[in-house]
Amino acid sequence: MPPETLHIAMVGTRGVPARYGGFETAVEEIGSRLAARGHRVRVYCREGLATRDSGAPSLTHHLGMELVTLPALRRRTLETLSHTALSVAHLAARRTDVAFVFNAANAPLLPVLRAVRIPVATHVDGLEWRRAKWGPTGRKYYRAAETAAVGLSDALIADAPGIADYYRDEYAADSRLITYGAPDLTGVGHERLAELGLTPGGYHLVVARFEPENHVDVIVEGYVATDAERPLVVVGSAPYAHEYTERISALAAGDSRVRLLGGVWDQGLLDQLYVGAFTYLHGHSVGGTNPSLLRAIGGGTATIAYDVAFNREVLGGAGRYFRTVDDVGARVTEAESDPAGCAGRGQALAERAALYDWDDVTDGYEKLAFDLAAGSVPGPKPLARRRHAARWATDADLSEPELSARGRS
Repeated sequence: MPPETLHIAMVGTRGVPARYGGFETAVEEIGSRLAARGHRVRVYCREGLATRDSGAPSLTHHLGMELVTLPALRRRTLETLSHTALSVAHLAARRTDVAFVFNAANAPLLPVLRAVRIPVATHVDGLEWRRAKWGPTGRKYYRAAETAAVGLSDALIADAPGIADYYRDEYAADSRLITYGAPDLTGVGHERLAELGLTPGGYHLVVARFEPENHVDVIVEGYVATDAERPLVVVGSAPYAHEYTERISALAAGDSRVRLLGGVWDQGLLDQLYVGAFTYLHGHSVGGTNPSLLRAIGGGTATIAYDVAFNREVLGGAGRYFRTVDDVGARVTEAESDPAGCAGRGQALAERAALYDWDDVTDGYEKLAFDLAAGSVPGPKPLARRRHAARWATDADLSEPELSARGRS
């Protein structure tokens, strides 16, 4: 008979406590629930700058999870892969029943896990090769890595229907569709907003890493061109995107309505910012189901999102959408001119948030873990080849006639 509990490793993220992005949120929410169900969960964590510089000891356990903290090279192109290489070496010497690897960029290290016969599922996330921060070499690497993930993983995990569609179209590969969860923030208070000089319903909010594909610059530029009465509060930063950060700062300069807060790592305060916002503006365009977006709708906040399939899948008709600077201005103006309609859309989004439940997400991961341990998954596709499906092509993928045709469409 199969075991009732499993030893599960979670590899490839910055780890927990979750203070950074979607992967880390997922690891904390899923891992803690798996641990509460009796599974032994080991999370590989990246050594933080604050911990390294202060000499303070790293946590060894968090919410029932065992933590292994290892260093990483502090370079954008090497940070993730260097940390995962150390994690995989540690894991290979200390076996688990199954491993969940987050980020297809880590796929070159999967042969090590296969060599020691650890069944592995790779959470492939969004279309990383579309991110503007990567040059031609980086994009080629991410394309090759996602192909390797298909060829070397026992199973793939997609967190949005659009991501599942991509792997089906590009590789004829099926994946387990397991979305993220949305926290219920409707009971969160507002008392800490006063620390920032804010009042409930008195500001628009952006929470994002400063990267071009998150369109923070488009949001700021569009907002500045309006006569909006409520200020725009921008939460976020980026360790490597100095030029992009300077562009955002320049766009905001001279407009006292724009407040650049930098990173907010206090989750309680951040939750109150989501809940207290008049609108939440979400510019993410290349990921799957985004936890920041789910956090906003979990707080019942009216949301204006960049118009891509991933965001429409979450918001549906209750969302408002933009593509251009002018669109941002129009949506912000529309919201301020109709507070009642804005509040109604926020309530509709709070109801949609119930579709994204972390307990259901954990059920999906637990079922996959048992299937991996039992060997009842389709397994890797070692001859995986990209099929270059037209719907996913970038301009760099197209011939001159195809570019001309796209320009006419």
